[in-house]
Amino acid sequence: MVQAEILILGLLLLVAIFGAFSLVMRSVKYLAVNTLLGLVILYLANAVGGLAIPYSPPVLLVCAILGAPGAIAVIIMDLFGLGF
Repeated sequence: MVQAEILILGLLLLVAIFGAFSLVMRSVKYLAVNTLLGLVILYLANAVGGLAIPYSPPVLLVCAILGAPGAIAVIIMDLFGLGF
């Protein structure tokens, strides 16, 4: 009887670990895509627009969390002199 309970608890633990891992990987994928898109927009703004926005940790954090709207917000803040 004890072996069956240990087997069931082990299977439940594996299901919980798999669910947590898939949730974390989905979040990492979302942040990676947002960061890449935001950095491409910042690079284009620096290269084509002639801006000098540095790639600092606060800028990367804003781009990672907000994506393209965050990059546009950083560009607007830089144009008004409120940059990072």
